Amino acid sequence: MKRNLTTLANTEFDVLIIGGGIYGAWTAWDAAQRGLSVALVEKDDFGSATSSNSLKIMHGGLRYLQHADFKRMRESIRERRILMQVAPHLVHPLPCLMPTYGHAMKGREALGIALLMNDVVSFDRNAQLDDPQKHIPAGRMLSPQEVQRLVPGVETKDLTGGAQWYDCQTYNTERLLFSILHSASKAGAEVANYAEVVGFEKQKNRVVAARAKDVFTGNELAIRAKLIVNTCGPWVDLLLQRANGVKAAPKFFPSKTMNLVVRRQLIPEYAVGVSSKFEFKDKDALISKGSRALFIVPWRGYSLVGTTHLPFTGDADNFNITEEDVHTFMKELNDAYPPAALQREDVSFFYGGLLPMVPSNNGQQGDVRLVKHYTLCDHEQEDGVAGLVTVVGVKYTTARDVAEKTINLVFQKLGKQPPACRTQETPVHGGKIERWNEFVAQATNRRPRDLEADIIEPLVRNYGSAYGEVLEFMAEERRPTATITPQSSVLKAEILYNLREEMALKLADVIRRRTELGSAAYPGDEAVRSCAGLMAAELGWSPPRIQQEIQDVKAIYSTAN
Repeated sequence: MKRNLTTLANTEFDVLIIGGGIYGAWTAWDAAQRGLSVALVEKDDFGSATSSNSLKIMHGGLRYLQHADFKRMRESIRERRILMQVAPHLVHPLPCLMPTYGHAMKGREALGIALLMNDVVSFDRNAQLDDPQKHIPAGRMLSPQEVQRLVPGVETKDLTGGAQWYDCQTYNTERLLFSILHSASKAGAEVANYAEVVGFEKQKNRVVAARAKDVFTGNELAIRAKLIVNTCGPWVDLLLQRANGVKAAPKFFPSKTMNLVVRRQLIPEYAVGVSSKFEFKDKDALISKGSRALFIVPWRGYSLVGTTHLPFTGDADNFNITEEDVHTFMKELNDAYPPAALQREDVSFFYGGLLPMVPSNNGQQGDVRLVKHYTLCDHEQEDGVAGLVTVVGVKYTTARDVAEKTINLVFQKLGKQPPACRTQETPVHGGKIERWNEFVAQATNRRPRDLEADIIEPLVRNYGSAYGEVLEFMAEERRPTATITPQSSVLKAEILYNLREEMALKLADVIRRRTELGSAAYPGDEAVRSCAGLMAAELGWSPPRIQQEIQDVKAIYSTAN
């Protein structure tokens, strides 16, 4: 996967995708796999916005029962299964638990019915999954005693038991995105980060090219394409304004979403839902839950806590998480689950992004209702601008499905019969694993002699069957230790791989997104300096550039005032 702006400037593509988040990545792979010539550009680094800031749960849609939205449930169940099938190293079953209280909507009877309906709707949830490790068991009801054992300190007043079901968790959402980008690149797509689209070229009413700027040099290039797909997330309206020349009715009303990363596992083994004291009103719901659920999710020795939503105004480029945001969310969790007893020092990191919400005239937190369905807009039909399609996604889990529908429309706009989509059955890069547990055991046994056994499993979890490509770079790293620091499991060879095969151009690209060095917490000065030294030697950074890169990384882990 190489960044080649010259090729982008000298080729006319069938489709140009603008935006390198999860929706853009899936769209690029689907298009390339179906035989289209594809370009994808991203103004920052791939997945640097909302796509790398999530609770890392691949939802099967149990919550959609509240709206009797069975269509959306079926889509989510199918896509969850597909993700386990095509990315077996990254997506694994996750047990979930919700305590039940009394005999009303949060009671044992109501949730028991919900689990039964979920099992009926997801009757084929394990179809085509040959690996037993990937099987999703049926839901079951737990006794009050079981819930008290699994959720230490749970509120016992009116406790009638608990509901247990399974969803999936992604070990590393950033690596999933890069696996998809690798797949797109191997299928012929030209992809480039740090290439910002600043304008368009038009012939009459048709967009024929995008003008992109190399963020590092300032040089501009024109990327010609028969059709342009706008997958820019919170920036879709800015891009449309540049295409139309006028400010049109917005398609993305942003809400500020946030998850916390906690240094300890508050509740091991299970993702547990606890009821917030904040009353949430969803006028679209057939059944009102009264208050929203916060989820405490075990992840890599940490806990993820989410999710909170607030209205957002202003420029998406200036999005940030404030110290007040963190403290407000901590208080909400402590009120909902007092045993957490979170202090500020417990919060190692915070994820934030912008998701589309239903517009409201009221700025209260309770009025944030996320958009439930994606938007796929053909601008030739909507506003007379040919050659341009916009996608506004709402959910990480179903991005592949939306990409499939998008490319079907692209073929229609190109006047071609669309070949069958195969992303639902083709393993992503690194996904050629038949039995997960057996693969990890074999990789551990076959490891290089100078690597400890506990290094291999996280390497395989991140890179899957492609982990050998990373190990090939160990031959170049003839240093006293193979890892970034003696305490880290991240190999120096990974950094070289990220640089040469994954377009890492900034220190944050490696620390925050391509490795697990800093995805849960600031990795420490020693690790940051070690990583910066490797990148400086490879990219020719000057001492001032090294210091600037280090400062930029530290800023990621600091809240705004």
